[in-house]
Amino acid sequence: MRVAVYPGTFDPITNGHLDIIRRAIGIFDRVIVGVAADNYKETLFSLEERVKLIKAVTRDWPAVTVKAFSGLLVDFAHQEGAVAIVRGLRAVSDFEYEFQMSIMNKKLAGDLETVFLMTATEYSFISSSIIRQAASLGGCIRGLVPPEVERALLQRYGFL
Repeated sequence: MRVAVYPGTFDPITNGHLDIIRRAIGIFDRVIVGVAADNYKETLFSLEERVKLIKAVTRDWPAVTVKAFSGLLVDFAHQEGAVAIVRGLRAVSDFEYEFQMSIMNKKLAGDLETVFLMTATEYSFISSSIIRQAASLGGCIRGLVPPEVERALLQRYGFL
């Protein structure tokens, strides 16, 4: 069984993230969405809330497992029996950072490959931070995030 880890903060998960997960399922037998506890960012949703939201929006995909992790990504990937790390790219600006991370991960764990997937064009401008900002100001985020995530954001910002 070929297992991949798709790591991230997912604060919140967007339709762009789901696009990457959906396509990774076509390449790997199992995709573990690894929700990072150690992200060095101030998050809107707690780790538990993020895991719960991702489980809710991927519940119909039996090949997807959602797990929180802390520490080195490569250690988590090894613990889960993964052969690859999946990373999504939206624009050229993402590539430099992702390239550096993939080289570091290769140095730490030479047996793990990093697979880059370009997000679909319609999601190429979406980021979790842009979604949070728009939602915090009452902007329409319908179609950019799953309905469960839209509801959670509107509740968090007091619009529901």
